[in-house]
Amino acid sequence: MNINYVWACLFFGMLSCVCGQTEDLPGQSPDSGSYESFRINNRIDSYVIAQLKANGIPPSATCTDEVFVRRVYLDAIGTLPTPSEARKFLSDQNPGKRAKLVDSLLERHEFSDYQALKWGDLLRIKAEFPSNLWPQAAQGYDRWIRRSLLINMPCDEFVRQLLTASGSNFHVPPVNFYRAFQERDPRRIAENVALIFMGIRLNSKDFTEEQIQGMAAFFAKTGYKNTDEWKEEIVYFNEQGKLQDKKTNLPVKPTPLNGKPMDIPPDKDPRVVFAEWLTSPDNPWFAKNAVNRVWGRLTGRGIVSDVDNMNQSSGSCWSPELLAYLEKELVANKYDIKHIYRLILNSNTYQLSAKPNPFNAADDSGFSHYRIRRLDAEPLIDAICQITGTTETYTSNIPEPYTFLPNGNRAITLADGSIDSPFLELFGRPPRNTSYESERNNTPTWLQAQHLLNSTHIQRKIEPGPVIRKLITDKKGNLYIINELYLLILSRFPTEAEKSIALNYMNEPKRKQNDATYDLGWALINSKEFILKH
Repeated sequence: MNINYVWACLFFGMLSCVCGQTEDLPGQSPDSGSYESFRINNRIDSYVIAQLKANGIPPSATCTDEVFVRRVYLDAIGTLPTPSEARKFLSDQNPGKRAKLVDSLLERHEFSDYQALKWGDLLRIKAEFPSNLWPQAAQGYDRWIRRSLLINMPCDEFVRQLLTASGSNFHVPPVNFYRAFQERDPRRIAENVALIFMGIRLNSKDFTEEQIQGMAAFFAKTGYKNTDEWKEEIVYFNEQGKLQDKKTNLPVKPTPLNGKPMDIPPDKDPRVVFAEWLTSPDNPWFAKNAVNRVWGRLTGRGIVSDVDNMNQSSGSCWSPELLAYLEKELVANKYDIKHIYRLILNSNTYQLSAKPNPFNAADDSGFSHYRIRRLDAEPLIDAICQITGTTETYTSNIPEPYTFLPNGNRAITLADGSIDSPFLELFGRPPRNTSYESERNNTPTWLQAQHLLNSTHIQRKIEPGPVIRKLITDKKGNLYIINELYLLILSRFPTEAEKSIALNYMNEPKRKQNDATYDLGWALINSKEFILKH
């Protein structure tokens, strides 16, 4: 890398760091937006514009195609569009091309990969402490989740299989749901189940001790036993299991929240009864939690703001009508979670520009504009590898067996949270010690900026990387290189002003084309436009 690369970044106006201001991100719609110009793509938009009017906050304009294509790829499949994919979309004159693109992304295997990564965080898929699933079980568990998502298993059936699984953790992958929790007593299991599938904190002041014990009783007959196979464990229905009230010393009857105690036959697994109650269309938490989590992942904030805490005392619901609509849509469409993704991604609400107008700049709790946030750690390193044509090596030092993944393995496909990666740790990958989505930390830091700017890790990807090097060996001139670098890294073509600045820099006497090309690539990778979702 040319020693002038820092100066080059400043020259191109790119070295603003991930901690800088974001209102001036290129490619945003110049129109400030208004109530009247807000498009109604589907019923989501009707609920949103009604709430915005009630709050006196006008929406931003709809984002440009250049912004949308990059945004929807990263949000839906955690993957940057290739130059050919971006070029094809941008040149398409079909007014329905955005909906067509959404449909195609939801059918790609990367959608399943990225959603499996998110489920892996919630379910604590980790071979090492504190989950101790061990590599064989972690890999099998992840493959089962990935396949379930690939075939679009209804989310109620997916959850029922997790909650009612029995057998070997090596041979029945969903069994690992019960093994991932370090605390295996009925109360802790109930708390984790409530958090993951109901979005509530059972151990809060919102619920009485009697309610908590009633929920815990559903898991009192969950048994564990070892086998002769090293690290194998059996989860089974233990008919002798019971939960006793510490005050009365009497058995606690399984009781759903806000329900009545149940008399479950001794030979019937209470987990099956609980799963039936949880996934019932009448359950007030299950579908609501599912759609709120999807909304939060796609917009950066839940309709109930904290997706990990939908408790009545602390959950701030921006629009109860919007949440109720999405909940009903999920149930009416037989718990097809892709249907919810499709609705949200096709809404004008999701497609709003990230650029605020003078009246909604302070709107931190609503959805008057797209919420800017840093890329997740895994899509970020995958994007860097994609645009440079390089790979990462992922290993785990857990003894017997060690885990070595082949080169070319993408970060969004990593099954095991124990896999070592200094980059992923630096950029906020969750340790998977809890089931909170908030365990993932996407807060930008100066250490992250310094790594992208100064580390040999990134430098060795750009210079030897075959993708950028090929732009030079094609010998099609500096303008070609500039256009292709912008399309490769930012999924758009440069503006006339950007072309002029880059050409002036690359055409300076005595400046080698190789050095100038690497400088421009380095500058674009260090731009906030690349590092942020916007």
